[in-house]
Amino acid sequence: MSEHKKIAVFGGGSWATAIVKMLTENLDTVGWYMRNEQAIEHIKKNFHNPKYLRSAELKASQLDLSSDINKMITNYDVLIFAIPSAFLTQELEKATISLTNKIVFSAIKGIVPETGLIVGEHFHQEYNIPFQNIGVITGPCHAEEVAMERLSYLTVACQNEQNAKDMAKALESWYINVKTSDDIIGTEYAAMLKNIYAIAAGIAHGLGYGDNFQSVLMSNAIREMKRFIKKVHKMKRNINNSAYLGDLLVTGYSTFSRNRQFGNMIGKGYTVKSAQIEMSMIAEGYYATKSAYKIQQEKGGKTPIIQAVYNILYDDKDPKKEFKKLTVKLD
Repeated sequence: MSEHKKIAVFGGGSWATAIVKMLTENLDTVGWYMRNEQAIEHIKKNFHNPKYLRSAELKASQLDLSSDINKMITNYDVLIFAIPSAFLTQELEKATISLTNKIVFSAIKGIVPETGLIVGEHFHQEYNIPFQNIGVITGPCHAEEVAMERLSYLTVACQNEQNAKDMAKALESWYINVKTSDDIIGTEYAAMLKNIYAIAAGIAHGLGYGDNFQSVLMSNAIREMKRFIKKVHKMKRNINNSAYLGDLLVTGYSTFSRNRQFGNMIGKGYTVKSAQIEMSMIAEGYYATKSAYKIQQEKGGKTPIIQAVYNILYDDKDPKKEFKKLTVKLD
């Protein structure tokens, strides 16, 4: 990847909008695929996304907007996917252009339900993209704070060091700091797992647990994350780095966290279906919980928090009883 390669973002939600905003700080032209034609026309006329991250002012003159996914794939070299994992397969079914020779970065913090794979592995196995051409963009970073231009941090992970550096340069600005990493699989699993732990934090809040318990829950969550990631991809990493611990903390504690909001509703007595209907955005942790539970069953390991969240979301167990049992398993 070089600085001359053209970059396009795929997705119309909050995180896609935030990434587009970051890229326009540095690039003359940014491709942007979204399926909603009305949203495209609104952005061209009013300089903001009508449904997501409306406070983010967008430089429309620098945007090449299109609802034609094949046009975007054809015209751009580096493709950043920020489509919710539950809809990624559906959107890519529209593509008739091969992705094999493209550089692909995932900004999706979840598991692809159809394959049960993290997004990087999904692109490698299903679209024959070499791992050298796959990267991950992760936090700790909330889209809402990017819109407000508050100081934020990103991690760009890629096996190809030059690709990571080039993407970091494209994203960084006076309010965005970017670190690079070669732990593409570990950072992507961490981005997936932290959403499950954020649901747990939300459930705890909805049930009335206080800050003291939340601190113990997050302390146990980072250790559980370390054990889980080590099982699926063993390599030297510092789990206390921002890409792991930092992303977990911001997702578990922030009021901007949709997964925490989802968990909070579950703790307050909402059914899964009613909570999903109430929210206007996807809680990636719901889908991630099922996949993480399945992986844990195959790989083994001690994951009581994932087990508790799975029991509540998929086995319809009572949140109050499940968390009472969880409290004695934490230390």
